[in-house]
Amino acid sequence: NALAVQIPLTSLADDIAVTRQALASISGPTILVGHSYAGMVITNAGTNVSNLIGLVYAAAYAPEQGESHNDLTAKFTPAPISKHVIPSYRSGFRWVDPPAFPPDFIQDVPLPVARVLAVSQKPFAPLCFSTPSGAPAWKQVPSWYLVSKNDRTINPDLERFMAKRIGATTIEIASSHASPVSHPEDVFQLILAASRKR
Repeated sequence: NALAVQIPLTSLADDIAVTRQALASISGPTILVGHSYAGMVITNAGTNVSNLIGLVYAAAYAPEQGESHNDLTAKFTPAPISKHVIPSYRSGFRWVDPPAFPPDFIQDVPLPVARVLAVSQKPFAPLCFSTPSGAPAWKQVPSWYLVSKNDRTINPDLERFMAKRIGATTIEIASSHASPVSHPEDVFQLILAASRKR
């Protein structure tokens, strides 16, 4: 079974809480998969979960305890998208300026598809990016990491740094940041590999 958790993006704590609620509804061996910021969420939501058997990061943040999304981003040259994160239509929330979304978030799908994704993106609260991580689940279970070599949202060298630091089984593909959309088969195969490593 698969479940796509709908995190509220109101704070890291809220996103972790919702993900833990989802985990509590699942019995049997479980793998958490996170893309982009959701790596922060799975790193924390999976801590001390008895039926968790692995973590899969797809171009995602994998923090050490005490590190925030912003701390990790500052370790390497900022990716091009960093210049285009602006206030959104929701007061106090931010998002990627929609015209910058296709070239800097998902440049490897047809432009009409990218434009739809740009205007349907969910705004996030700044707390999501500034809150430090708690104890990481990757110290308790094996991890897998997919590096997007053509990423313009997270510096690919930061992805490689995080993957190495957590001891993840790592693959690299020629993908934009949005590998689950532009290269779903590669992401699926990595999840399958994680599920078979029991």
